[in-house]
Amino acid sequence: MIQFLTLILLLLIVSYVFSIVYSNRRSGTTKINLPPGSFGWPFVGESLSLLRAGWEGVPERFVQERVEKHGNPLVFKTSLLGDRMAVFCAPAGNKFLFGNENKLVAAWWPSPVRKLFGRCLITIRGDEAKWMRKMLLSYLGPEAFASHYAATMDIVTRRHIQIHWQGKEEVNVFKTVKLYAFELACRLFMSLEEPTHVSKLASLFNIFLKGIIELPLEIPGTRFYSSKKAAAAIRTHLMIIIKDRKMALAEGKASSSQDLLSHLLSSSDENGKYLTDKEIANNILLLLFAGHDTSTVSITWGFAEMGRHTEDEILVECCIRSYETKPPGHWRLSRGSRGFRLYWSAVSTHKDEANFKDVMRFDPSRFEGTGPRPFTFVPFGGGPRMCLGKEFSRLQVLVFLHNIVTNFKWDLLIPNEKIEYDPMATPAKGLPVRLHPHQV
Repeated sequence: MIQFLTLILLLLIVSYVFSIVYSNRRSGTTKINLPPGSFGWPFVGESLSLLRAGWEGVPERFVQERVEKHGNPLVFKTSLLGDRMAVFCAPAGNKFLFGNENKLVAAWWPSPVRKLFGRCLITIRGDEAKWMRKMLLSYLGPEAFASHYAATMDIVTRRHIQIHWQGKEEVNVFKTVKLYAFELACRLFMSLEEPTHVSKLASLFNIFLKGIIELPLEIPGTRFYSSKKAAAAIRTHLMIIIKDRKMALAEGKASSSQDLLSHLLSSSDENGKYLTDKEIANNILLLLFAGHDTSTVSITWGFAEMGRHTEDEILVECCIRSYETKPPGHWRLSRGSRGFRLYWSAVSTHKDEANFKDVMRFDPSRFEGTGPRPFTFVPFGGGPRMCLGKEFSRLQVLVFLHNIVTNFKWDLLIPNEKIEYDPMATPAKGLPVRLHPHQV
């Protein structure tokens, strides 16, 4: 509560300082035919309403309230994290965004994301972005994982379960799965296995994650300030690993196909241009994030739902198959169009009763047959910017849940645990469970 009140005070001070500049900016947009909505407070905009909805476990409320207030428009305006936005709603909004990438819209991320990740796949555009995406896809695509990485993923998963689950009566699912996801990403992306090194990076990474969806206030004591310092420390570690790997490659002690790091160091574009060491570090930071937090959330909520339905083995199997084909998830991506930012919120579509009947009911059968209507279920986005890590995520979730289900049943110690979005959907107490090993 003290941190929240301090943040409010800082925001009010910053709002006052920026009020004149913001007023000028607004006066320049009044001549444009804008959709309904409000830009809110100077600089702060409606960011607090967005963050508060997440803190209270209902991020979709931010969009739903404004849609109802403004007469169910397909688009409304707002201001978030220091930028004016147009929020597209419903499947029609998803279709417009996914179908117009590099035409009417271009992918863009808020200031905190750009500052924290630096120059990498999600912050560049044009031919360079296409080349980088193609290079990464050759490592992260379905063929690569099926032929090279599935076996390694299964080995790492079995070892993790043996160390952190077997012989335990109770386990904090979110905390334990988060460690697993980070260890797996470090192993597959950098061949990094040394426990102390991985643990140190994981601690920094947890600090880094807290500042991704925050106002970019570089003031000591704020989450963004701490996140930026953690990102710098992570890059320092990564640069040392990169230097050592370059030396190993030069001496023939490492292979160009060993892992993602070797792949990035050995790949060039058609003109013979290679990524700089800093760009490689930035992209690994991005992929550690993409392959870590979102998968952790998907696995954790899979645990929660299966824990409520363990008496029905068919339902459990159905759940695993639904994860295999279309794992749940959501993320927010902003795109720029003619000087205006477009805000995309998958969760507002996924939790809309118009798209999914009885939306909060556990019902894996939703995904059987032809599945949901087009553009209603979009956990990986769509179009040219569809998530590169979707195959990694699918395989990771499937392999982990398969190994867990074949070893244990479990009870939820807090059946109706509160959900917090910070920034991802996480159980407030980490989803503690009591394990019941299968009898051999």
